[in-house]
Amino acid sequence: MSETKTPALQYRFDGPEDAPVLILGPSLGTTWHMWDRQVPELTQQWRVFRFDLPGHGGAPAYPAGSVADLTDRLLATLDGLGVQRFGYAGCALGGALGIELALRHPERLASLALIAASPRFGTADEFRQRGVIVRTNGLDPIARTSPDRWFTSGFAAAQPAITEWAVQMVRTTDPGCYIAACEALASFDVRPQLGGVTVPTLVLVGSDDQVTGPAEARTLVAGIPDARLAVVPGASHLVPVEQPAAVTDLLVRHFSTAWQPAYDSSTGQIAIPAAPVKPVLAAAPPQPAPIAEIAPVAVPPQTTGRPDPYDAGIKVRREVLGDAHVDRALAQADEFSGDFQEFITRYAWGEIWDRPGLDRRSRSCVTLTALVAGGHLDELAFHTRAALRNGLTPDEIKEVLLQAAVYCGVPAANSAFKVAQQVIREETTPTE
Repeated sequence: MSETKTPALQYRFDGPEDAPVLILGPSLGTTWHMWDRQVPELTQQWRVFRFDLPGHGGAPAYPAGSVADLTDRLLATLDGLGVQRFGYAGCALGGALGIELALRHPERLASLALIAASPRFGTADEFRQRGVIVRTNGLDPIARTSPDRWFTSGFAAAQPAITEWAVQMVRTTDPGCYIAACEALASFDVRPQLGGVTVPTLVLVGSDDQVTGPAEARTLVAGIPDARLAVVPGASHLVPVEQPAAVTDLLVRHFSTAWQPAYDSSTGQIAIPAAPVKPVLAAAPPQPAPIAEIAPVAVPPQTTGRPDPYDAGIKVRREVLGDAHVDRALAQADEFSGDFQEFITRYAWGEIWDRPGLDRRSRSCVTLTALVAGGHLDELAFHTRAALRNGLTPDEIKEVLLQAAVYCGVPAANSAFKVAQQVIREETTPTE
């Protein structure tokens, strides 16, 4: 039973026990300490709940590979504490959790603030590439470049202690949990669903944020009904750290004026931590049906017992080979080659790669060996990239090629080593 239980998150409370709960969600690579300078003022009105992502800040290292999984863990933690209703402010990945909460559990949110957030964080390729770098080189290269992504150059130069704190915070994160969080961001894309966010929302961004900047903030405001935008001047990505007073003031004003009452007034507007907690049995008012239930008004009856594997195939193909590779292959398809692209998507990726019998690491090993045997060096190059994405280390790829040398021949392996060496060098060299 303990193996199937949703792992709880590491957390702390600050503020009066009888105050409404306000949750502060962290960014990838940070800990709850990123909110330290907001807490003194926020606790004058709220019971502040902060949490660490898995493997961050010494938290138990149970990797979570999706935003939905992280959201479930947060809710499980809150359920265990008796917190049913709360306000939520999240930065970057923490903001993604806030959007997920608003879409899946709006009845629990009183108000929402999204800081340095986006409905889609860059591209899936960027975050999976970061995972390859961490798997090969550890977190030190990411840690050393974090201040460049998080702070303006002037702030980093003037605040060396904070800059070093940021580096150490990333450096001490569990690598496996960091890689899983990169996967969570790689697969997060809620652009079509933004209209379903119905809670009062503040979108807050630093004017100099080069990671998720004002353009992404405006996308959120355009998609979320009645959302408000606040741009903080002189701040980059980690705006609560760089401009703490401005962020605190904006949060206080937003949560003081845009706190929706609970649906069931008989239980009070807010649930606060208490034990034991009596379950609320009264039914909430009927909510609008999710968009997904409204759109397909008339679905033709299924005529076969199996769904078309194309959709699963294109998803797996993108996850393994990367969006850039797949987009390029599909763009180059014409009347002559289009059927072949559809064929390999449907059968190679939808039928074979999506089968549950082998994990993707094992399938990469088999694929590399087969490509060496056939002398298919062009495909070996992009499948070496795929192997890195699927979790193989350069040392493990080397062992696969050595094994292939015995059974496929030294000349074939010699050519394969040259191709793989170049790909691994390109994929695992950190960008400064």
